[in-house]
Amino acid sequence: MPVIECDVEAARERLEEAGVAVDSGNTDHERWRASRGSATAVAYDDKVVVQGSNPRELEALLRESGGRAHLYFDGGSRGNPGPAGIGWVIVTGDGIVAEGGETIGRATNNQAEYEALITVLEAANDYDYDEVHVRGDSELIVKQVRGEYDTNDPELREKRVTVHELLQSFDEWTLEHVPREVNSRADELANEALDRA
Repeated sequence: MPVIECDVEAARERLEEAGVAVDSGNTDHERWRASRGSATAVAYDDKVVVQGSNPRELEALLRESGGRAHLYFDGGSRGNPGPAGIGWVIVTGDGIVAEGGETIGRATNNQAEYEALITVLEAANDYDYDEVHVRGDSELIVKQVRGEYDTNDPELREKRVTVHELLQSFDEWTLEHVPREVNSRADELANEALDRA
């Protein structure tokens, strides 16, 4: 459940500009409430708490936009193909802004890695970052996206096109391969998702 410390009136204005209906709070302590999809934002004096199963879009609208973020992604499958999961993390100078892990059905390791990369880029796009530095521990995926390796797999080629389209939404981006220990939180989230499958 994300807690965003902010000017709650400025946050309210951002929501209203994005077309989100904002209502009065339900208690004396609540300044206002807003809902979108399966998430609800509740404002108090100096913070907004976002609840629900998919808070990402609402949370992105509430945070200040722009700036730079570091993105981490990891995907894996148990069996190849087999049950697959992904993990992703967005980090700024303020610490972890958002993270997630989920199962994605049956996939290969490489398909799961691409799905994790697409998901973290979509999340960073929701947060409206200007600059992203993306890191993952799959050398194959990183080199395919950077154009150093090609792929004969039509599904991976399609996912690579999606990644390139998402990267174009940022003013500046980098993509680098890092050791698994640098990517440990994304790896942990992917494995936790697989454990729940």
